[in-house]
Amino acid sequence: MTDPDESLNAARRLLRSVFGFDQFRAHQEPIITAVLSGRDVLAILPTGSGKSLCYQLPALLASGPTVVVSPLIALMRDQVAQLEGLGIAAATLNSSTPPDEARRIRQDLLEGRLRLLYVAPERLVRPDTIDLIRRAGTRTLAVDEAHCVSQWGHDFRPEYLALREVRDQLDEIQTIAFTATADAATREDIARRLFPVAPELFVGGFDRPNLYLAMRPKGGGLKPVIDFVLAHDGESGVIYCSSRARTEEVAALLVGRGVVAQAYHAGLESRVRAERQDQFLREDGQVMVATVAFGMGIDKPDVRFVCHTDMPKSIEAYYQEIGRAGRDGLPADTLTLYGFDDLRLRRLQIEEGQASDEQKRVEHRRLDALLALCEAPRCRRQTLLAYFGETLTEPCGQCDLCRTGVAVYDGTIDAQKLMSAILRTGQRFATEHLINILVGTESDTVRQWHHQTLPTFGVGADRSREQWRSIVRQIYAAGLIVPDLIEWGRWSLTPAGREVLHGRARVELRAAALAPTRARKRTSTPSPLAEAADPTLLKALKGLRTRLAAEQKIPAYAVFPDRTLIEMAVHRPNSLTALGRIHGVGDRKLAHFGPVFLELILAQDGG
Repeated sequence: MTDPDESLNAARRLLRSVFGFDQFRAHQEPIITAVLSGRDVLAILPTGSGKSLCYQLPALLASGPTVVVSPLIALMRDQVAQLEGLGIAAATLNSSTPPDEARRIRQDLLEGRLRLLYVAPERLVRPDTIDLIRRAGTRTLAVDEAHCVSQWGHDFRPEYLALREVRDQLDEIQTIAFTATADAATREDIARRLFPVAPELFVGGFDRPNLYLAMRPKGGGLKPVIDFVLAHDGESGVIYCSSRARTEEVAALLVGRGVVAQAYHAGLESRVRAERQDQFLREDGQVMVATVAFGMGIDKPDVRFVCHTDMPKSIEAYYQEIGRAGRDGLPADTLTLYGFDDLRLRRLQIEEGQASDEQKRVEHRRLDALLALCEAPRCRRQTLLAYFGETLTEPCGQCDLCRTGVAVYDGTIDAQKLMSAILRTGQRFATEHLINILVGTESDTVRQWHHQTLPTFGVGADRSREQWRSIVRQIYAAGLIVPDLIEWGRWSLTPAGREVLHGRARVELRAAALAPTRARKRTSTPSPLAEAADPTLLKALKGLRTRLAAEQKIPAYAVFPDRTLIEMAVHRPNSLTALGRIHGVGDRKLAHFGPVFLELILAQDGG
């Protein structure tokens, strides 16, 4: 097809008949129009916004197959399973593909039977693969998780650097690249590394309004994490930990409380990791306790919560990781715990890394931005979006700061008290010692150094120790003090801090630390659609979905996602025609699964 209007009309028809959707999501239509017109595209869209559709749907209208580059075997396998469930011919070539199956896939590709072929970057760069896709008449190269090509990105992968050379060997094939997380520097780097000339750029915004954002300082051990998970009884979620040992510890605690939880980290055998990932993807109510080795590209739409037991490594990593929740657009919760030990460890990792000085400076700024988000005195979503260059004019109402109405006050005097204590002790001591001085506690170390004789001893006795910890974090976030990267946690003043200390500038602080998360209480607000669903019918529909998924060895959401089941439980269709109008029910799924789901609905209704 060459007429743009006719191509778009054909795409709209396929959207309904194949994918079961009545309309495009925001930003999908202009991107698909550009792809159908043969233009190179770089699209930055938030997780859950339907990036995959932007290359999957045009592939059905292309004259040749589309090759998709993806970094994870599990992701490729699940994408192919979903496409096959929609009646789309797709396959994957990767290191786990058996030789006989690989030969069949190559033959299908050459004979025009495949619409999409998923390959890992290291497989794509092989001469035999390049020759294969050239002979197959491939028209489009789609690069998923495109931030992996950039050294500025948080998941840089060296094998992605060869993609530009592959493109050149394929006679400058149309290239379309997608990612959910890329600031301005990363976007520029992706464009430079993948495209000979600037691609058409689409930035779809970074807001995920269905995610409830919450952060709190560490305290109380793992109890806040346990309470958070128990508030989501029977729902799927991901808990991120900074170490392998921590994942095992948290998983064991959850299992002891009756939660279906498993640990996932790089220290496990690959077979065990694959089994646990498959179980998480295919079954409802699964909790994965994992290091960051788990998650990129995990396309499970019904993850209802993400928790960080430790501070993420950057604001981009935080955004990417919380984005694994609520991909179906329904409400989901996030909770992040943070502390000074996290900050010190991350700064040491940056300094001891092999990156250039310039990149280290960028990483420090990103970490500073994450800390500022943790200690924000206003709406978290406004602070988060501002980092990505977006403005949210009104507070979101869907974060802990909005819900608790945190007030700010002129914290200049408190900041001066703290910084005076830092200076009078020679900028040699860490937080707890400084707090002992401020609140007037004569600890052994205070007496050893005779700090009980300082003018600042006891000047902060009107505030609690926790309030002072919050003040330390906030003035650090404000750039007034910095920790020593080598000596354990000692603080020193910055030039900006000296300006405040000497009364030439002022600083606003939060009036109080965040209130603790209440045990067993959800923070996200259920969607009106979910609240209208018949709970008995919905439970029965989910049970049927689980059984069908197990029989066919596919993820549960590859049968139908939660949103589709919720709509069934709300509208209770009484015919296949009515069932076919439900969101996510395309022609293939209606024919394949429709009769058995309709039978269940009618039986529940006494039909």
